[in-house]
Amino acid sequence: MTAPGDGRSPRVLVLAGPGDTTDIVVQGLRRAFGDVEVVMERPQSRWALARRRARRMGWPTVLGQVLFVGVVLPVLRWRGRSRVAAILADAGLERSPIADAHAVSSVNAVETRALLRSTAADVVVVNGTRVIDRATLEAVGCPVVNLHAGITPQFRGVHGGYWALADGHPELVGSTVHLVDAGIDTGGVLAQAVFDPGPEDSFATYPYLHLACGVPLLVDAVARLADGGGVESAPTSAGVRPSLPSRLWSHPTAWGYLWRRVTRGVR
Repeated sequence: MTAPGDGRSPRVLVLAGPGDTTDIVVQGLRRAFGDVEVVMERPQSRWALARRRARRMGWPTVLGQVLFVGVVLPVLRWRGRSRVAAILADAGLERSPIADAHAVSSVNAVETRALLRSTAADVVVVNGTRVIDRATLEAVGCPVVNLHAGITPQFRGVHGGYWALADGHPELVGSTVHLVDAGIDTGGVLAQAVFDPGPEDSFATYPYLHLACGVPLLVDAVARLADGGGVESAPTSAGVRPSLPSRLWSHPTAWGYLWRRVTRGVR
């Protein structure tokens, strides 16, 4: 795919954290645009993350989240292996590991800002990083976009599809491509689409449904942005209720997940 106007492929840089969602996003962008540069930050300390969340939510909630991630989620992932493979195959997505990334300590490190200032990227795509600070965003001389697993601004944060189901809004299970600003999933919406999870899906497979829905939106948005257009926010998708308040969502606790599964059937 080329950027209309000058006949060349857009120069795309991905600013990411490690994980298979990053692998899938990068491979999807490389299939569309050819060479895509990747800057990968080292993962954050789990203990540091837990302490920061505890200051905001309290230790009982954080311990419940740790139990969910460490005990419940591995079981869901094991049971969802074949479903994940089918989702990726049906969508034509790959999750081959990225072997040529530039390693940095943090997306907000001085070294990262210097690298961003030196790049000639047309668009920077963010995936799976810590919150990017204003100084780093100001070091980028082009649009910065994110593929969010959820419909914003109603379901910001993480696991937007799961929380839409758990909150009683199955019509708001979908993916959003938005501009990145100094907030958390608060930038202008460029594209949105919704999808219907099947009875075989669960918390472990929802992220891949988000990618199957969202990667084509991301590729289209990157092409438009690289051509100098499309920075303005798009209208919200038809299923979104403008009156539903914006909310920042986090990981479920183990007991919260099990309660919703038993009482509401949300897997």
